[in-house]
Amino acid sequence: MSTITQDTPAAHDDHHDDHHGAPKGIMRWILTTNHKDIGTLYLWFSFIMFLTGGAMAMVIRAELFQPGLQLVEPNFFNQMTTVHGLVMVFGAVMPAFTGLANWLIPMMIGAPDMALPRMNNWSFWILPFAFTILLSSLFMEGGGPNFGWTFYAPLSTTYSPDSTALFVFSVHIMGISSIMGAINVVVTIVNMRAPGMTWMKLPLFVWTWLITAFLLIAVMPVLAGAVTMVLTDKYFATSFFDAAGGGDPVMFQHIFWFFGHPEVYIMILPSFGIISAIVPAFSRKPLFGYASMVYATASIAVLSFLVWAHHMFTTGMPVFAELFFMYCTMLIAVPTGVKVFNWVATMWRGSISFETPMLFAVAFIILFTIGGFSGLMLAITPADFQYHDTYFVVAHFHYVLVTGAIFSIMAAAYYWLPKWTGNMYSESLGRWHFWCSVISVNVLFFPMHFLGLAGMPRRIPDYAIQFADVNQIVSIGGFAFGLSQLIFLAVVIKCIRGGEKAPAKPWEGAEGLEWTIPSPAPYHSFTTPPEVK
Repeated sequence: MSTITQDTPAAHDDHHDDHHGAPKGIMRWILTTNHKDIGTLYLWFSFIMFLTGGAMAMVIRAELFQPGLQLVEPNFFNQMTTVHGLVMVFGAVMPAFTGLANWLIPMMIGAPDMALPRMNNWSFWILPFAFTILLSSLFMEGGGPNFGWTFYAPLSTTYSPDSTALFVFSVHIMGISSIMGAINVVVTIVNMRAPGMTWMKLPLFVWTWLITAFLLIAVMPVLAGAVTMVLTDKYFATSFFDAAGGGDPVMFQHIFWFFGHPEVYIMILPSFGIISAIVPAFSRKPLFGYASMVYATASIAVLSFLVWAHHMFTTGMPVFAELFFMYCTMLIAVPTGVKVFNWVATMWRGSISFETPMLFAVAFIILFTIGGFSGLMLAITPADFQYHDTYFVVAHFHYVLVTGAIFSIMAAAYYWLPKWTGNMYSESLGRWHFWCSVISVNVLFFPMHFLGLAGMPRRIPDYAIQFADVNQIVSIGGFAFGLSQLIFLAVVIKCIRGGEKAPAKPWEGAEGLEWTIPSPAPYHSFTTPPEVK
């Protein structure tokens, strides 16, 4: 990838900020159309949701600490598993990536701001309301959604609590927010690149987000259709999914997973962009195989639409369909393997240093690969008959989403914090956070593979005595991982409040336009577009 230089020293006039600096007070945040402010709002919101979803996970793990019903009713346990999943997917992971996109994409492509700033404000501010509606349902008569985050019919249509309408409404609002954010990203990247910033010079984070945005625009309406059909089945006597009325509950699974599988890649593709920025910076080498990374990302996105029914091998599909989805699922391992190979090749014979962002990036590569391997096991149809709906599946997707998506978000936070705040974070605290997280997360999720292979079903509040010892270990890992995140909060707050001043380019090997502007990044980055050589 070509090096990026900047011809115009006027590209970030510091004096300019005196006239158009950040407004003060609470209204700055409510009315802001500045991409950096909106990025900050998204990141803080996602962290609050991460802690909220984490608290629910702790309720789940406390209940499962030993066999028997300990702390909560089975119905409330089901509400916790459901809302934990919804909050983590739509409230923690996706807004965190959107926050990173808002902060970084304009700076990376040399744009003054996002293309549609008012829509940007709107797409953030409807999110707190969506989650208030969802979480408020837990306090209503009959409780909140208790049918799993996948809300399979007839659980969500016939047997669900009265508050299901609130769940449907909140999911609609989250979807609207996602679609607006995605349109904004596409328009910004297509129309606002600096002169000389050709497609094959885009940073990989920008590429991965562009592809993610197209996935969002394609699948969010499918989710909207699924929840609307659930709504009308429950409250308006339609029977899309009711066999007694001529509907088909398996059709729900097809519609849901046609959204759900691309959604999984929506939550991991931006991670690939983050790791592709961090690994070359700390290996002090250009990324190995830039073009193949772009093509691999695009092919993962295309293939993600052809694999949805691998979640449904046990529903009685015809053998031909099972074979088709099995082979397509295995095919996705090829572009993913290309990415892992390229990251390792980038580190090979590099001059590596292990600051906190690089530690999280290396952990991501190793642990995400474990999640990929268990995914390949689940792709094998006859084997999946055994693994399906056991803790093996829980282990698999948490390796992909926690040590994958969440670790990459943490790596990004450490990597760009000096640019955001103008201060260096505490490296020793960062390492404490890393080691506590990486040890506890493996104590938490690795033994789940064995629980699943031994036959423990997922989403149960009570279990047979033979699973007791392993569940105790898993719960201890869960509490340790949850508490480790308080160190992360401390690192971020300490960094915002002060510390060693960060230079414009705090990392020696870092490449990209965002490192040409001062730290902290001025309120308006580029008043005249930089030239990309």
